[in-house]
Amino acid sequence: ASPEPDPSKQWYQRRVRGGQVREKLEKLTQALEDYKSVLALDPRNGLALEATQRLPREIEVQQEKMKQECISKLKDLGNIVLKPFGLSTDNFNMVQNPETGGYNIQFSQNK
Repeated sequence: ASPEPDPSKQWYQRRVRGGQVREKLEKLTQALEDYKSVLALDPRNGLALEATQRLPREIEVQQEKMKQECISKLKDLGNIVLKPFGLSTDNFNMVQNPETGGYNIQFSQNK
């Protein structure tokens, strides 16, 4: 009879593969979690070490890109709503208040 597979080794291998697959699917945060759990079992795993050093920067870039896309879509929606009034989102500026850190919205007609 063949020996039964070690469940911890199977879990470990699934986490390594899961990290690789999630990375290819651009689910970088979940991939990073997988790689961190691999490192908890094997701190010398080269793939997981490299990924845990590289992925935080890639996650930051991905989040910034998503934020810019969201802002762009919100501006487009705002322009649709404002167009009948002869306005656009370019007529409004957000200025950060240095004392409170909050934002003030300023209107300028000549844009």
